[in-house]
Amino acid sequence: MLNQVDNNSKTNNQMRYLFYVTLSYSFSVLRPLEKAINKRGGKVAWFIPKGSEAEKFLKADDLRLLDVYQVKQFNPHATLAPGNFIPDFFPGVKVQVFHGFDSGKKGKFNIRGFFDLYCTQGPNITQGFSSINDGTCEIVETGWSKLDPLFSLHPDTHQFKSDKPVILYAPTFSPSLTSTYALYPYIKQLAQSRDWQWIVKLHPKATAEEIEMFKGLTSDTLQFIETGDVIPLLQAADVLLSDTSSILAEFALQEKVVVAFNNRRPEEWMINFQQADQLENMLDNAFQRSEMLLQNITTHCNAIHPYQDGLSSERTLDAIDKLVASGTDHLKAKPFNLIRRLKIRKKLKYYRWS
Repeated sequence: MLNQVDNNSKTNNQMRYLFYVTLSYSFSVLRPLEKAINKRGGKVAWFIPKGSEAEKFLKADDLRLLDVYQVKQFNPHATLAPGNFIPDFFPGVKVQVFHGFDSGKKGKFNIRGFFDLYCTQGPNITQGFSSINDGTCEIVETGWSKLDPLFSLHPDTHQFKSDKPVILYAPTFSPSLTSTYALYPYIKQLAQSRDWQWIVKLHPKATAEEIEMFKGLTSDTLQFIETGDVIPLLQAADVLLSDTSSILAEFALQEKVVVAFNNRRPEEWMINFQQADQLENMLDNAFQRSEMLLQNITTHCNAIHPYQDGLSSERTLDAIDKLVASGTDHLKAKPFNLIRRLKIRKKLKYYRWS
């Protein structure tokens, strides 16, 4: 991987963007932005803390910055993060580009005092953050960069397609919300007894035990996939099975049916069930695709992400570049966040305040 930083980074006029990554789900959000930046003639660098789960998903030609010194030398105009936090001492405006939709998990709408700009996905997220904006940031509705590739066929989708009905199982990681242990024996049974094709994609924070469990189910009818790009899986699957995860909403944007186990906030656009032994019946219902359910899905999709033009990355860059040009002096001072700042400095072995 490239590790050299251009010595002229501080003085050239090329727009520079830094991607701050800790988990592999970030790549599917940031790769479309990288493509749009390259198209505009900008420059991208990546910062991934050493030892992070995301390291193995970097490409050989990615420019990776290895420490804070190299970040300072690169001197980005903007630093983007799909996660909830970002180092306050990194240069450039700090931009939240999100790693998922509002799935009903606690703390989804939270102005954390680290970001200058929130690039929201659709009306419901925009309204949620605008209602709590304390003046320390801007809220701009851009659509979600991750979904740009969803609206054109991914070249890898064909390898996950099947003549059989395809079910994608993608649970969350939260111990109180995940369905992995409850549904495991029923998925194991159905992979053997029904003429269905399964794809299992666990969350990057899944435990070693969960990974071992589902890897052990690998067969002609079940693939266990580890990837930072779920778009081909979403496109290939006919039905999604999950629990309380934002991937439910991502999948539904294709006007496909989702099945949720013990969803924390069940809604009319999903099939939710509470008894694990009901799984087979729920999947049968999903494949029937009732007209009322499809109407509910369409209404929901218009609220969370009405953009299907594949240009959300372009709108995001427009919002970022506009804030870079105007500066952030109009924003109120952010809270000190001492504990969180110290944690980030300890993790990155950087103890200065600027």
